[in-house]
Amino acid sequence: MLRGYVALVGATLCWAGNYLLGVIAVAETDPVSLTWMRWVLAVLPLFAIAQAVERPDWRALLRSWPRLALLGGIGVAGYNLLLYAALGTETPFQLSLINAFNPALIAIAAVVFLGARLGWRGIAGILLAFAGVFWIISGGRPLTILEHPPKIGSLIMVGAIVAWTAYTIIGRTGPRLPPISAVAVQGAFVVAGLTPFVLAQGLDLPDTAAGGWSLAYIAVFPSILSYVLWNYALQHVPPAQAGVSLNLITVFTAIATVLLGMAVTIPQVVGGVLVLAGVVLAQERSPQTQRGNS
Repeated sequence: MLRGYVALVGATLCWAGNYLLGVIAVAETDPVSLTWMRWVLAVLPLFAIAQAVERPDWRALLRSWPRLALLGGIGVAGYNLLLYAALGTETPFQLSLINAFNPALIAIAAVVFLGARLGWRGIAGILLAFAGVFWIISGGRPLTILEHPPKIGSLIMVGAIVAWTAYTIIGRTGPRLPPISAVAVQGAFVVAGLTPFVLAQGLDLPDTAAGGWSLAYIAVFPSILSYVLWNYALQHVPPAQAGVSLNLITVFTAIATVLLGMAVTIPQVVGGVLVLAGVVLAQERSPQTQRGNS
């Protein structure tokens, strides 16, 4: 059990790094090139790990290729493209706070599309978390949001968590597939799908050593290690507790933001507390639909 919780911490720490190092990477390359290079570097190691750990029936797995291609387009490509686009105009901490609403949004989608049920705690928690996100996006001025519109990065991040919610719900409706193997195939579809766009616009490589190391981190830790740790943890930790642990992404990003001397605003703190409190409140008897993030 202890190893499972350590694996959860490791996975969420890797995903938090995707926000922090993503800022450096997107300053030197575009979201399409970054997403394509990330999965080009990650796909072969993921296939090797999947073969060693899960030993899947690849032919049987590939019979679900339309669904895997859809999931790759929505979650693996769509989420990351939107995240990296948002990082071009907004801070990692701001975006991680919005991302913290994702478990509550998944719970709403599970009620609508999967027939799940929510008790009063779930409803209250979701409303509280939504209020927190609205407070963050509005910069603490919810009544004047039309006069002071939010930054485009925050709105793009809302689109990113909608994409991840769709990815999670669709992933719950089909046959159970070996998770690491499924991610490897999805990554391969993302590489194939983005290749024409990369060829058309040209590959935008990082210009500095910092950009190159950021790309290397993104390819290894959020793309490979996090999925291995996450799926190991799910074998030893109840799914509901694993879902709550996704809030550590925001916690780790907040700690790094403070340590690196980045600005933290009062609306972000207030909104973040509301979001995290709401998500934790909503977890009781909430649908167990959470998956890895980013």
